[in-house]
Amino acid sequence: MAERTQSPRTGLALLVIMIGVLMAAVDTTIVVLALPEMERALHVPLSGVIWVIIGYLLVITLLATQVGRLGDMFGRVRMYKAGFLVFIAGSALCALAGNEATIIGFRVIQGIGGALITANSGAVIADTFPPESRGRAYGFNSIGWNVGAILGILLGGLIITYVSWRWIFWINVPAGLIAFAMAARVLHDSGRRQRQRLDYAGMITLGGGLFGVLWAITSLATSSFSATVVLFLLGGLLLMTAFVVVERRISYPMVDLSLFRIPSMSPTLSASLFQGLANFAVLFLVIMYLQGVRQLSPLHASLLLVPGYLVGAVVGPFAGRLSDRIGVVWPATAGLLVEILALLVYAQLGVSTPLLVVAMAAVINGIGGGFFFPANNAAVMKAAPGRSFGTASGMLRTFSNVGMVFSFSVAILVAARSIPKGLAFAIFVGTTRLRPQLAGVFTSGLHAAFYSSMVFMATAMVLSGSQVLRRRGRSRLKTFREGGAVLGAGDAGPPVAALGGQEHSKR
Repeated sequence: MAERTQSPRTGLALLVIMIGVLMAAVDTTIVVLALPEMERALHVPLSGVIWVIIGYLLVITLLATQVGRLGDMFGRVRMYKAGFLVFIAGSALCALAGNEATIIGFRVIQGIGGALITANSGAVIADTFPPESRGRAYGFNSIGWNVGAILGILLGGLIITYVSWRWIFWINVPAGLIAFAMAARVLHDSGRRQRQRLDYAGMITLGGGLFGVLWAITSLATSSFSATVVLFLLGGLLLMTAFVVVERRISYPMVDLSLFRIPSMSPTLSASLFQGLANFAVLFLVIMYLQGVRQLSPLHASLLLVPGYLVGAVVGPFAGRLSDRIGVVWPATAGLLVEILALLVYAQLGVSTPLLVVAMAAVINGIGGGFFFPANNAAVMKAAPGRSFGTASGMLRTFSNVGMVFSFSVAILVAARSIPKGLAFAIFVGTTRLRPQLAGVFTSGLHAAFYSSMVFMATAMVLSGSQVLRRRGRSRLKTFREGGAVLGAGDAGPPVAALGGQEHSKR
């Protein structure tokens, strides 16, 4: 089995998957740098330009499990390739957008393509590589994300400075066509098809719930507390409660609760959610600090984060191999601890802190992420039954993306408490700079946001590390039962590991 990972065809398959992840990463960071130009060119208000990012992430969050399910039903590679075509179409439409409604709407289409690519990529890796080599494969796949993030920063700065913001979307068209052609030639479906149904009620209730809560949170960062905010918040919470009820009663739920019967699935997915809640905001918080407090341009601010992505790309494959050898729990938990240290460094930034400290914190954060992501991905796919690789991969993306969506909104809300309403958004998108007398106050607000992220990251670390205690308890129980069998205790019942389906001893 292990020899499959060394074949030229398998290597090409991994390369194609990496290209898909790279494209998604490019589009994430490159759009951040383009926000000021979009606002000016399309006359989009500050409260609307933020939804260019949130809307994209929200669509990916809602569709992750559903398009993963489509992969289980019709072929994971087929859905992965379809994602390129939808992503290309959405990118072209974004480049042609003429106002606020069209750019947000076309980003939704682009998000559908992104969901098809990201949700099925993990399942395609699980189909292609045996369990003992998946950590290494996910490690190399993380290179695609980090390289894509770097390219997004560099290309975004060059394109916005010398060409036009529209070309940040146009470049996806030829790149996507090349990736699609490679995928069509190299990737082939090998997983067993499974008849399922899509969960429309789940998508509507979860989508409405997330939108209501997100709208309330972002409104609080730009305006005062009002009855409308309360209605959106309560309505969102009610719809999210309804989502849980719906998922318990239908045959093919959006979130397959039966997977949580696998002991390691719940803490692994929850760790991914809290890691996303803590870490996704870091990019925006640091850029707000560099642009608003230190008066750097968006390009120069983003360049200070490049070393972190480079180190993360180097660490990822190493951490993946380590996960294959010693199991996934320790690398994932250690990575979260390192990310907490990075957040602690960020929380000490002041109005005159050397910029080298920012770059060093980015490197520390890159090391932590390089350890966590490959191990966490491998943990979910090793625990999932083979027939549900697509669903499990989609659930992982859903949990991570829910954290990412709320991470941005919560961070902005916490940081904005220190300065006038709306100014935090303006600083973030680069349309205004802080007056010197507000810089210290705003920095204190950023400190509060970083400390809140540390709490979320610590929660993720506890959830990840809890699997060590559970396995020690299982090992002691197994030893006790084996001792009972030797002494004639006889029928001690099925081993606890049987509850975990396809759990592997290396995990």
